[in-house]
Amino acid sequence: MMLQHPGPSLADISCSALVPCLSPPGSLTLDDFTNFTPLVKEELRLSIHAKRLFSGHSADLSSDGASSCSDRALEQASGSGVKRELSGEEHDRRKRRRERNKIAAAKCRNKKKEKTECLQMESEKLESVNAELKAQIEELKHQKQQLVYMLNLHRPTCIVRAQNGQTPEDERKLFIQHIKESAFTLHAATCGS
Repeated sequence: MMLQHPGPSLADISCSALVPCLSPPGSLTLDDFTNFTPLVKEELRLSIHAKRLFSGHSADLSSDGASSCSDRALEQASGSGVKRELSGEEHDRRKRRRERNKIAAAKCRNKKKEKTECLQMESEKLESVNAELKAQIEELKHQKQQLVYMLNLHRPTCIVRAQNGQTPEDERKLFIQHIKESAFTLHAATCGS
């Protein structure tokens, strides 16, 4: 989240005000700044930072750590390795940022741990389901073998009936005829009595 600051923007500040040794004001564009070396860029940042502090505006541009980067760069660029003193406000701001970072890191670690545990439990559950399905497959294969064995045992009797001229269709017709005759005799017996 970027905080809006009431200070002048980079477009409002003339190039010669930032880097006095450059050509006359207004002759450089923003594209010219992209080709500067990191040292020149850092000096520009320092100049902008100093102007903001001088004019009473906040030096902190964002709450997500962008100013800590510029603060570190200020410390590195502001002399021969001598760290500048932090004001109480800057120290408190850094301390709060570090605390937020610690909390966010702990949340991230806990979330990752929970996700890992969840995936582990799901993996174990799927392994047990897989084992059950494999056992069921083996049971079905065993049943199939038994049915094939029973079918093979029954096959010779089917062939014998077919060789006698009787097919299962003939047997069905005989069975139906037998039922009709039984029903007829039963009917005749009940009507004749």
